[in-house]
Amino acid sequence: MVDLAAVKAAGEAKQKAERARAEAARKGTAAPTRLVFDVDEAGFQQDVLQRSTEVPVVIDFWAEWCEPCKQLGPVLERLAGEYAGRFVLAKIDVDANQMLFQQFGVQGIPAVFAVVAGQPVPLFQGAAPEAQVRQVLDQLIQAAEQQFGIVGAPVQDADAEGGQPAAPQPATPYDSALAAAHEALDAGDLGGAVQAYKNVLADDPGNTEAKLGLAQAELLSRVQGADAQQVRKAAADHPADPAAQIAAADLDLVGGHVEDAFGRLVDTVRRTAGQDRETARLHLLELFEVIGADDPRVVAARGALARVLF
Repeated sequence: MVDLAAVKAAGEAKQKAERARAEAARKGTAAPTRLVFDVDEAGFQQDVLQRSTEVPVVIDFWAEWCEPCKQLGPVLERLAGEYAGRFVLAKIDVDANQMLFQQFGVQGIPAVFAVVAGQPVPLFQGAAPEAQVRQVLDQLIQAAEQQFGIVGAPVQDADAEGGQPAAPQPATPYDSALAAAHEALDAGDLGGAVQAYKNVLADDPGNTEAKLGLAQAELLSRVQGADAQQVRKAAADHPADPAAQIAAADLDLVGGHVEDAFGRLVDTVRRTAGQDRETARLHLLELFEVIGADDPRVVAARGALARVLF
C-alpha cells in the first residue's frame, strides 16, 4: 500500500526548518558563512568533502615561497566574495599538507582543483588571468547544478564587516502565497498546490521553500491512484526502461524507502545512455529536492551518482 503521508510528513519537517532559517535571516540572526578558509589534513573530510555536497568547493594549492601563488590567491579570494556563495574557496598550504598535495597528484603550484559531490575535478594550474578564472568558475558552477543539483546559496562572508550578520530583511511578498500553497497541500488539493508553488517560482525562481513544496506536490500527484503491483512488475520486467524505474522510484520514496529509490535511479543512470540516462538523472535530482540537500541519504546518493557519471 502506498503511504502518501510518509513523504509529506518528512517534507513538512524540512519546510519548517526552511521557514525557521528564513525567519532568522529576516531578524538578522542567521549565522554568516565563511567563503574563504584554510584547510588541513585533519579538517579535509568535513570542510571539503562533506561541504562539497552542498556547494562547489574550489581548492587553491599554494605555498608561501611561491610567487605566482601570491598573484593568483588574491584573485580567487576576491572572486569568492563576488560570487557570494555560489562556490567556496579552500586554501591548502602544500608545505604543511604534503599528503593532500600527493593525493591530488599536484605537479606544481599554484594548482586549482574543485570538489563536487565528493569527487575531485582538476581546474587549472599556474597563475591564470582573471578572465580565464571566471570562465572556469562559471563552467564549474553550471556543471555542479546541472549534473548534481548542487547550488550554493547567496551568503554573507563571516569575515566581512567584522563578522557581523546581515541586517534584518523584511518579510517577503510571497509569504501569503506560500501559506496558501501549504494549505492546499495539507487539504489534499494537489493540483491547486502545484499551481500555487509554480506561481511563486515564476516570480522568484530561487525560492527554496516553493521548490520543496512543488517537488512534494508533484511527487504525490504522480503516485496517487497508481497500482503499486503493476508499477513494480513493469520495473522488474524492464530494468533499462527509465519510465518504469522512475515510477517505481516514486513509489519507493513515498513509501519511505528513500535509499531504494535513490539506488534504483543511480543504477538506471549506470545502465543507460543518451536521453534515457539524462531522464533518469534529472528525475533523481527532483527526488533530492523532496528529501533535502543536507539529508545524509542525499549526500550518499550524490556521491554514487558522481562515481557513475565520472
